[in-house]
Amino acid sequence: MVYRHWLDFEKSVEEIAKKIEELKAFQSEGATRHADEIAKLEKKAKNQLKELYSKLSPSQVTLVARHPDRPYTLDYIQNMFEDFIELHGDRCFKDDPAIIGGLARLDGQPVVVLGHQKGRNTKDKVHRNFGMPNPEGYRKAKRLFELAERFGRPVFTFIDTPGAYPGIGAEERGQSEAIATNLMVMSRLKVPVIATVIGEGGSGGALAVGVADRVLMLEFSTYSVISPEGCAAILWKDGTKSDLAAKALKIEAAELLKLGIIDKVVKEPVGGAHREPQTAYKNLKTVFTSTLNELNSMDRESLVESRYKKFRSMGVFSEPRRY
Repeated sequence: MVYRHWLDFEKSVEEIAKKIEELKAFQSEGATRHADEIAKLEKKAKNQLKELYSKLSPSQVTLVARHPDRPYTLDYIQNMFEDFIELHGDRCFKDDPAIIGGLARLDGQPVVVLGHQKGRNTKDKVHRNFGMPNPEGYRKAKRLFELAERFGRPVFTFIDTPGAYPGIGAEERGQSEAIATNLMVMSRLKVPVIATVIGEGGSGGALAVGVADRVLMLEFSTYSVISPEGCAAILWKDGTKSDLAAKALKIEAAELLKLGIIDKVVKEPVGGAHREPQTAYKNLKTVFTSTLNELNSMDRESLVESRYKKFRSMGVFSEPRRY
């Protein structure tokens, strides 16, 4: 249970983990003197972690969704798909490393996969622009959507971004137009589209690759029109009220499922996907397979119509008739 990054609310488990490592350090190879005590501490740590993660607050879920060790899009692609061939460029301006995508196979079936990509170290974070795409990133995604439709390949997208890049250059090159065009293109695709929020799902930057027949969310990911800090800064002029904003925004998967914004919550390992990545990959791939089988059984016109109705019905409400 050695991790580089412990979250503030995990301090009690971190202390137990340190004790376990200290005991292991005193053990000579093959020694069993401390084995019983280590086993008890490991069980205690696992139980505490399970209890903590069973009652996370919205702001704590946000911290888990942003965890630096959390699997990113490339991790899921490399561990769930076969024969991945990355394609580059938007055929208009340049390549954007903040969005990666290409051709692959899921259990032998040809598919197109793409998603936001963050970096692990400082150099890679800068290279990936912290997972915030420029317009050329969304135009690259559009190119892949159209390629998928041309060859009849289902589309899998992975959402993990704080939002589209708001820089001057991005605005000059048509950031809002690129996002809007993607919404239109995705809504009309005559192939199955499955989107998964694997970390942060921030604003239009997330929605630009999120218009799908089925929208999935990992258990400890978030999906919202704005970050809790940004919301607090706007509403109360105080970024420290992010806890209050996170609760009001209903950014957790369970809340969004109730509201009909997403279609399914995918279970994560105890303590989050970063603790047992292989389990996270296995859980998500199982859902992918069953969901794709369901969508493949639908004719293409019904698929487009169903997708359109799904998004048009979001936020619909009625007022009582007044006499």
